[in-house]
Amino acid sequence: QVQFLESGGGLVQPGWSLRLSCAASGSSFRAYAMGWYRQAPGKQRELVGAITNGGRTKYADSAKGRFTISRDNAKNTVYLQMTRLKPAETAVYYCNPGWDSPIFGSWGQGTQVTVSS
Repeated sequence: QVQFLESGGGLVQPGWSLRLSCAASGSSFRAYAMGWYRQAPGKQRELVGAITNGGRTKYADSAKGRFTISRDNAKNTVYLQMTRLKPAETAVYYCNPGWDSPIFGSWGQGTQVTVSS
C-alpha cells in the first residue's frame, strides 16, 4: 500500500503564504487522484481540494482563488500552495488518495499549519 508523508507546515502570520508537500512511497501514486484535507481543533476533517492523476483540480469554496494544488508524478509528490492564509485555517493538513472522499482508511501524521499574529 502506498504511504504518504506530509510536510511544509509551520507558524505564519495572517495573509502569508505556505506550500505543503505530500510525498508518496510506491509506484502506484500516479494512478490516484489526490486530496488535501485539514482538521482544525474540535472540528471534523474536511476536504480542501483535490487533483486527478491528469491534473484537473477542484477546491472547497473557502479555498478557491487562494489555494492551488499541483502534482509532480516523477517525484511522487503532490503540493498545496496556500496564499492569504487566515487564522481560521489553522489545522493539521493531510493528503489521501481520492477525488470526493479519502480512499485509504489510514492517515499519515499530517503537517501542522498555524496562522496567528
